[in-house]
Amino acid sequence: MHNILEELKWRGLLKDCSNEEALAKLLESKQTIYCGFDPSAKSMHLGNFVMISILMRLQRAGHKIIAVVGGVTGMIGDPSGKSQERNLLDVKTLENNRNCIRKQLERFLDLSDSNKGELVDNYEWLGSLKVIDFLRDYGKYFSINYMLSKDIIASRLNVGISYSEFSYMILQSIDFLHLYDVKNCHIQIGGSDQWGNLTSGLELIRKVRGTDAEVEVLTAPLITRSDGRKFGKSEDGALFLDKELTSPYKLYQYLINTSDEDTLRYLKIFTFLSKEEIERISEEHLKAPHLRLAQETLAYEVTKTIHGEEAAKEAKEMSNILFSGEISQLNKAQLEDIFSSFMVEVKEDLKLEDLLIHIGAAKSKREAREFLNGGSIRLNGEKVNDPNLVIDKSNALFDEYHLIKRGKKNYYLVKHI
Repeated sequence: MHNILEELKWRGLLKDCSNEEALAKLLESKQTIYCGFDPSAKSMHLGNFVMISILMRLQRAGHKIIAVVGGVTGMIGDPSGKSQERNLLDVKTLENNRNCIRKQLERFLDLSDSNKGELVDNYEWLGSLKVIDFLRDYGKYFSINYMLSKDIIASRLNVGISYSEFSYMILQSIDFLHLYDVKNCHIQIGGSDQWGNLTSGLELIRKVRGTDAEVEVLTAPLITRSDGRKFGKSEDGALFLDKELTSPYKLYQYLINTSDEDTLRYLKIFTFLSKEEIERISEEHLKAPHLRLAQETLAYEVTKTIHGEEAAKEAKEMSNILFSGEISQLNKAQLEDIFSSFMVEVKEDLKLEDLLIHIGAAKSKREAREFLNGGSIRLNGEKVNDPNLVIDKSNALFDEYHLIKRGKKNYYLVKHI
């Protein structure tokens, strides 16, 4: 069993741990390790993939992993990293979210053998817990002063926090105790914003089962970009793991546009390439950064891991087509995927100069003609300069679309309706 703790450190995936020496000793033999996932939405996003990837690495290192979908805690809402109270989800929405999250986790984790991995829902043990038992058996171990000292609670005191969210820490601690007792689970992992919840579970086990209980926790850092912004946020919002919400192409494009500084860091964090491979790629990239080898590798490898090799190949091909300008090679679905955010609906046939004004590519007829005469306008990949060219369905792509490009980066997908 290789030294997974050292690998996590090298990859930048270890921020805090309860006792590094004790944790390293535990990891020398096969352990059962768990991580919780919040079903507050129907899809996880690229930020969540950090924790999923750590579970994948731990499982490949020979440990058993348990993914807990928070059926009960999802009803309450984790206050970690939140500036205000969450809106409570209705039961139907929550159930749908839980099912979607389960299916996503099953794509990444080997759950074919319960000795390798399990997926459980904390509703199994928390759903039937009575209030009086909650207070007598668990609440008595948590002093108010102790809970108020935790960052996840302290950060909310100015704006207010309900007792429901205040109790979240106890519920998550019960999860760790239950898995320790029933599944022989000795390690919990989570994001750095979960540190207070993780250490509370650790202390509950030691208070209830004895101070000699061998339990440890570790956290991964919040991944940010070099400019300080949160990783995985695009102009359209979060990058989801559900391809219906964020297509493989859009994921690929986000990653291929990553800065050099971030890319070399993300290769360690998000890919499963070996240390030797990453060091070789980094060395080659630094010799010729304009070739963008690191970005292409990052985009391909992450898209492959999340959506599969065929989707990664198609995303790469679409990206190359867009770069070359040979848009005639795109099929209809690919065209819509790439340019959906630039779509403008048009009801009538228009002369090209009028169309440029209508879609916002030019402010006036004079400007439209300047762009056309200067060779700045491409129609379906071809340069055009006739302002009186009538744009209608007869010469549209797939009898529906015209793609107009002004300059190097301004695209407009005209949809005839």
